[in-house]
Amino acid sequence: MKKIALEEHFTTPLFFKYNQGTNPFQDQLLDLGNRRLEAMDKVGIALAVLSITTPGVQAEPDTLTAVKRAHEANDLLAGVIQKYPKRFAGFAHLSLHDPKVAADELTRCVVDLGFKGALINGHTNGRYLDEEIYYPFWERVQDLGVPIYLHPRDPYDLPQEYHGHPELLGATWSWTAETAAHALRLVFGGTFERFPKVTIILGHMGETLPYLLWRLDSRRRIQLPPDKKDARLPSETIKSNIVITTAGVCSHASLVCALSALGENSVMFSVDYPYEDCTIAAEFIESAPISAATRAKVCYGNAERILQLAPDVESTSVQSVQKLVETAR
Repeated sequence: MKKIALEEHFTTPLFFKYNQGTNPFQDQLLDLGNRRLEAMDKVGIALAVLSITTPGVQAEPDTLTAVKRAHEANDLLAGVIQKYPKRFAGFAHLSLHDPKVAADELTRCVVDLGFKGALINGHTNGRYLDEEIYYPFWERVQDLGVPIYLHPRDPYDLPQEYHGHPELLGATWSWTAETAAHALRLVFGGTFERFPKVTIILGHMGETLPYLLWRLDSRRRIQLPPDKKDARLPSETIKSNIVITTAGVCSHASLVCALSALGENSVMFSVDYPYEDCTIAAEFIESAPISAATRAKVCYGNAERILQLAPDVESTSVQSVQKLVETAR
């Protein structure tokens, strides 16, 4: 079955400075041609949406440097997509050090370069996306109508519980806890009430959130004052504004649970290349105990809708795009 993969990473030699230690996937991350395409062809991945691997410029302390490198990375990715327009699409890399600059760069990437949204590698030097400073950015995201993929990175401060246990760091656990908390800041902080049309994508089967909806609602009901008991519950916001991918979690039990919690329109296939194996990911989704119709939605249908790839949901109208361009410039 045809597949679209949304969390597929790359890098450039310049971006390796942001990674601590040696990255054993360096060769695969640098490859933007035959090796990557062969892995896709082997398992029926028709389109891969590429993004700079974590942490990217979110770890750059200098604003001007971060802005420059993000711009350069996006131009490089645009050139790759131009070379392979039917095989690769792009998520913009953004410097959130300056929200207005990030909004303008997102507009450039979507309107001029044809990118499908952006992937943000967590906090930017300890600043999280629910903060008021980012309201202008979210307003632009909503106007453009593209999703934002919220991707993991290391916590800003290393919590005490991780000390002496390096095996808990990174993709094993700390990234999940960090990203889930970041997403919940958006949920509880009112970001989606202010910008109700914004869509966030979470990888790794939703960073545990699909399995906690009941408890989130239960605790929230207790916290609410009597005159606010009819307020929107966390589960309602998550179901309305957050969709997830299977990236990095090839578990049938987790998939079935996520589909049950969020619905078949909110789950999308991904690999997390090169950190996970394309063959394992493809075999997982092809053998999942779900109907053919649901499998089609997860493999490509939902991505086509959310990324505006399908013919009947083409991206923003010419008039809307022109208006956005004029506003941004």
